Amino acid sequence: MNLRRAVSCLSCLCLALAARAVAARAIAQDSPAIDQAELVLRTQQLYDAIPSGDQAPWRSYYAEDTMVYDEKGRAMNKRALLDDLQPMAAGYSGIIKVTHPRATFAPGVAVLAYDCDETETIFGQELHARYHTVDTWLYREGKWQIAVSQAMRYYEDPAVGSIDAAHLDDFTGVYELAAGNRRVVMRVGNDIYLQRGTGAKAKLLPESGDLFFRVGVEGRILFHRNESGKVDLLYDRRNNEDVVWRKLP
Repeated sequence: MNLRRAVSCLSCLCLALAARAVAARAIAQDSPAIDQAELVLRTQQLYDAIPSGDQAPWRSYYAEDTMVYDEKGRAMNKRALLDDLQPMAAGYSGIIKVTHPRATFAPGVAVLAYDCDETETIFGQELHARYHTVDTWLYREGKWQIAVSQAMRYYEDPAVGSIDAAHLDDFTGVYELAAGNRRVVMRVGNDIYLQRGTGAKAKLLPESGDLFFRVGVEGRILFHRNESGKVDLLYDRRNNEDVVWRKLP
């Protein structure tokens, strides 16, 4: 009985594998070839349509059941995606260029990863941003369309502000998070540095007032002043939440 059951299960497995292989070959035969160059061409057409709010390529290249996750953290279906695509306001213009594309393929599937270099002009003022996007194209019902798209924005450091060197000593000192867990803020010339234990020193660059940043680090260092104007706390701000360090006397 056990032998017959084992043989039966093995037969079912072989049939399933054979069916899967046949289906894969059918998909490979039925789906016309698409290459990286064509994917980039179509993707660039999508971005070229944004300033005028032209929805035609977006209707064509996005599947009806598409799932889109943009750099703002929004999850959108096709209807929401199209509703979000509106002509730029008067005085606004921009271009987005697809750069650094990389693609991988499987039967009926194409995945394109790429960067977007955006230049936006607002009444003569030019702004720049960079994004990374991954689009998954599927071949269904006789056409290649985007089924899933996810984007993220690259972090960029803010512009360096100015600070009166006479106030730099306000920030220097030892800050404690918990017993034995300390950070030191030190001054070297007209710069200040942050060091934790024996770790590397990180230069603090002024952004505005008592707010500082570190190169390539998205968080901020904010110094808090008490009622008498003396610095008493260091806020290590991460994603709009603070880890508070107390300045030791």
